[in-house]
Amino acid sequence: MRIVKRADFDVPEWRVTGFSNVHNHELLKSNEVQLLPAYCTMTADDKSRICMYAKAGMSVRQMLRLMELEKGVKLGCLPFSEIDVRNLLQSFRNVDRDNDPIDLLKMCKEKKDRDPNFKYNYKIDSNNRLEHIAWSYASSIRLYEAFGDVVVFDTTHRLDAYDMILGIWIGVDSHGTFCFFGCMLLRDENMQSFSWGLKTFLAFMNGKVPGTILTDQNTWLKEALAMEMPGTKHAFSIWHIISKFSDWFSVILGSQYDNWKAEFHQLYNLHTVEEFEVGWRAMVDMYGLHGNKHIVSLYALRTYWALPFLRSYFFAGMSSTFQSESVNSYIQRFLSAQSVLDNFLEQVASVLDARDQAGGKSKMLQKVPKASLKTGSPIESHAATVLTPYAFSKLQEELVLAPQYATLLVDESYFIVRHHTEVDGGCKVLWVPQDEFITCSCRHFEFSGILCRHILRVLSTNNCFHIPDHYLPLRWRDSSWTKSPRTSSGKVQLLESMISSLIAESIENEDRLDVACDHIALALACVKEFPITSDGANDIPYNSPSGSLILPDVEDSDSIAQSFSANPHVCLAFSKLKERRSRDELDMYRKRRRPVPCCGQFGHEASNCPMVGDDDLNGDELGFL
Repeated sequence: MRIVKRADFDVPEWRVTGFSNVHNHELLKSNEVQLLPAYCTMTADDKSRICMYAKAGMSVRQMLRLMELEKGVKLGCLPFSEIDVRNLLQSFRNVDRDNDPIDLLKMCKEKKDRDPNFKYNYKIDSNNRLEHIAWSYASSIRLYEAFGDVVVFDTTHRLDAYDMILGIWIGVDSHGTFCFFGCMLLRDENMQSFSWGLKTFLAFMNGKVPGTILTDQNTWLKEALAMEMPGTKHAFSIWHIISKFSDWFSVILGSQYDNWKAEFHQLYNLHTVEEFEVGWRAMVDMYGLHGNKHIVSLYALRTYWALPFLRSYFFAGMSSTFQSESVNSYIQRFLSAQSVLDNFLEQVASVLDARDQAGGKSKMLQKVPKASLKTGSPIESHAATVLTPYAFSKLQEELVLAPQYATLLVDESYFIVRHHTEVDGGCKVLWVPQDEFITCSCRHFEFSGILCRHILRVLSTNNCFHIPDHYLPLRWRDSSWTKSPRTSSGKVQLLESMISSLIAESIENEDRLDVACDHIALALACVKEFPITSDGANDIPYNSPSGSLILPDVEDSDSIAQSFSANPHVCLAFSKLKERRSRDELDMYRKRRRPVPCCGQFGHEASNCPMVGDDDLNGDELGFL
């Protein structure tokens, strides 16, 4: 098989370009194939069943025969042999189930002595055996404080050798990378065990409750969450549901299975509940699945997994099938550490350290400035200075697609936005400029924290060039922008706008970039000379509107420089700013830059902008996108 990786329209994908189905050796007989090492596979479910059968006192041959009947295969045609089962049982006997958990508890105590911020908790049963244990690291608690709004709690894996459930808490940070929040081992799978785990986790995190939590489809966990976290939106991970489809439907549907699965994905990604209900009934009728117990169960629990019922809640992109697969791959890193329980704590810490180092390098690389603006929109340049590269790329995807949509004004604040190829339908956008409020019926912002293409289209066609702060969530901002400002928000917004425009103008060529870097370095050195005050006495007043994306004209820079020089604390570096700027540069800048009447502040149009005079307004001077 020949596989090639290609990137069409900046979307990488793997393609099979060649395949040869001719074998160059003699083939084995059908009853010999399972003897090959590549075919000797034993799933986690198989291991759990063998462990359960061993507890019941069954012999190895009885186990094999029972599993053959359960799987519906011929005698001796299981994907593993009797020797494989005996080796597995021997590995279970080699562990010390009584002492190993106690050793893990000792390691937690030693870790706590070395690091006071390390947290752990445990429970001993009536026989003095370790029943439950949970722990979290200091770095994990800090990450949860910032990114604990959406959490994945995975309980689908077990440490079969110790007959304990492994629960892992995971989130996603502002750079789109997974972060580890905590880990626990539970002896029993019931509501009491899960309730203990949820209470312990909340105690680790100082009582902070996540807004959304994704789990597998577990009845006991569902009940425990409803009791311990009643205000948290509980959803099922779609990956865990889809992974069971082959066992549930492949035999029943036969050749129609692939078509049914594709139709299920379409239903899953619909936007409205009404479309989902109509589509689900049509799907059940088409494939004759009225009495299927799995279909009945999925429909009864549709509010826990179907996106039309979940789009009003924030998921930080964790609900997609691709992201769910990535979560599963991330968890596999920890499962490789489960061979010996007394080393499990340190091995998990080692995995986290390696992950943090790799994540730190990737974040440093992301901070390297790149000229990746694609639309030339002031909204894009502004967002690039505020959001992390990951969040900006998501917004940029929507911004690039926005021009493909038409906006229809229904009334003063109500728009219909639909794709240019569509005649009917579309999304409903409500925009109240004076309140800086805008929302869309697609619920993309509520779901992901990123403005959708429909909202961006409405903003651009109405001459709004600046995204309000509350639509650039702190959760997706670069860390340098999350610090609380010491000056008024209006001046901070003005500074953001000036920086955004400066970047957009500077990246045109190398000469402009050099001049900008030199001047910014001088200005930064000057700012650092000023003492930090808490009363705002040294604030320099600006008369420009807070939302403006228009830089002060070059002529005004002289008066600004004079106001700086009047201050006794000013540094000599800033006074050299005018000396280094030649008269030719000023003339060129004046010629390139015309005053634009419309300020671009959120909600301002040519008709109501205070900076626009009726006599000066003409079509050529408006700042359209």
